[in-house]
Amino acid sequence: MENQFQTDKQSDRLASLDVLRGFDMFWIIGGGSFVVALSKALDWGWLNVVADQMEHVRWDGFHFEDLIFPLFMFISGVAIPYALTSKVEKGISKSSLLKKVAKRTLTLILLGFLYNGVFQRSFITMRLPSVLGQIGIAYFFAATIVIYTKTMKARILWLIGILVSIAAIQLAVPVPGQGAGLLDPVNGINAYLDRLLIPGKLYGKTFDPEGLLCSISAISVTLMGALAGGILRDGMPASSHKASKLAVIGATLLIIALLLSTFYPIIKAAWTVPFDLLTSGISFMLLALFYLSIDVKNWVHDWAWGIGKYKVFFFKVIGMNSITIYMTSRIFDFSKASQLFTGFLEPALGGWIVVLGAITLEWLFLYFLYQKKVFLKV
Repeated sequence: MENQFQTDKQSDRLASLDVLRGFDMFWIIGGGSFVVALSKALDWGWLNVVADQMEHVRWDGFHFEDLIFPLFMFISGVAIPYALTSKVEKGISKSSLLKKVAKRTLTLILLGFLYNGVFQRSFITMRLPSVLGQIGIAYFFAATIVIYTKTMKARILWLIGILVSIAAIQLAVPVPGQGAGLLDPVNGINAYLDRLLIPGKLYGKTFDPEGLLCSISAISVTLMGALAGGILRDGMPASSHKASKLAVIGATLLIIALLLSTFYPIIKAAWTVPFDLLTSGISFMLLALFYLSIDVKNWVHDWAWGIGKYKVFFFKVIGMNSITIYMTSRIFDFSKASQLFTGFLEPALGGWIVVLGAITLEWLFLYFLYQKKVFLKV
């Protein structure tokens, strides 16, 4: 929780969570670009289909790329019971925990400003909403709910309240001059409130995918992650039963989302309720898979490879420093660095070799930090 460099304490961590976070970040730092570049070079039919999934849908609908951000928010929620509930049980005051949560939120918002180029332009002209800011805001409210509620039932009621409120606003609150229930990028309630209340630049010009209603709606995804973390942290040791429970919950949420989508569209840029439920459902199922494979069956050792005295898991190295690589890749151009080593191969092989080189450099940088046991905790 602390915003500082510190050593990792393996015993305090859910191993599968670091790996799942790394799997998620892999697509952000170049995995998706690699698939797209490879499909252009090879032009294989099945690979082209996969490459299409590496692009966001234009508005309504769903691609794999649309899962990446909410999955990260879900993962941040899973960590809440491990980071906070345990401290409440030890008698640490709730107010002191809330201060730490607020500090984390403020740090993420400020890092979001940095990512958006706060030093390049003024607050008046820059984009204020950000991916990191939305993560911080959702984490603050989800963590506060967990800190000040004692039961799973109470947290579920909060979750239902958030989802019902968002649905009511998006479907029933009229936009002046347009009416209610519009979910388009110009006349929808999300876009109207963003233009009305958010100064500066909006990512979508008429709306922002990390805008006001989007950030409130996203609290539900982080809170569902916290519910999943509560299930895993339950007194019993790691078990297949817990993994099955997560998978069943995930499948149920997915089915509900698809049923709702018949009249209430799945829209990432507006964070509609069906989008929240769909992405959380998939996240539940992915967590179940990673948890079963790593924490229950311990298959991670079959996937690991050795370097010296270390056993390193590819995704874990990324997941242990996810914010570090997110910010570093914004500040330093790993693609240009890759060009120095792979550029001569690009005319013959295609752009995928440069992307692969960039991913390799990013991973080697993170592996160096991993070796030194240096982790940026925000």
